[in-house]
Amino acid sequence: MVKKTIQARDEDIDVSLNDVMLRGRVSCPAIEKELPSGDKVVEFRVIITRAGREGVDTLDIAAWSYKSRRLALTLKSQEWIEISGSVHRRFWQTPAGVASRWQVEAAEIVRI
Repeated sequence: MVKKTIQARDEDIDVSLNDVMLRGRVSCPAIEKELPSGDKVVEFRVIITRAGREGVDTLDIAAWSYKSRRLALTLKSQEWIEISGSVHRRFWQTPAGVASRWQVEAAEIVRI
């Protein structure tokens, strides 16, 4: 009986982690958007080389805080940066229905 209690507690523990560190090149200058809510976000893309394979991936990055938005707007194409943050799936309404995409929300952006 004690064993079941321990297992139940173990199942209640969430050990998931949404923490990413990326290093890559800026693909093109960032764009600032103002949302209907009045919030501002700066979006740009980073080119990441695939580990152990040929090719690259281009990842969407969103900067929400004032500090990260300000820095993102000064980035130039092909500039090397490091981003720490988390992965989020964004949803919005379109005339055809609900749309979504994955995005990295930058907590910190550093030039390297």
